[in-house]
Amino acid sequence: MKYVVTTQCLENYGAHCEDGKFNSGNAYWKMKGGADYIVSGLERVQDAAAFVAALCMQNNLSFKEFPVRFTEYDKWEADLPNDKGYRDYILSTAKRVSPEEVL
Repeated sequence: MKYVVTTQCLENYGAHCEDGKFNSGNAYWKMKGGADYIVSGLERVQDAAAFVAALCMQNNLSFKEFPVRFTEYDKWEADLPNDKGYRDYILSTAKRVSPEEVL
């Protein structure tokens, strides 16, 4: 079974020039991009989500990346835009991962 786990990134602009902390009023988080991870080699979507979290998740004062959406690959692919160029772009930029390939 293949799954797709989509992540979201946040960047704290306040951490670039100040301390970036909420309690000092210097936190300024902005949504950034994310990524689609095509996960193979696992039987359950929960395992795919946890695998991607272990692989890419960050949670620090400057940057965060975390899983926000999980789906079976066939449904994800069926829901891609009809525009061939954009569809091909999404497919080519998705990161293919598997626990069998991690060193």
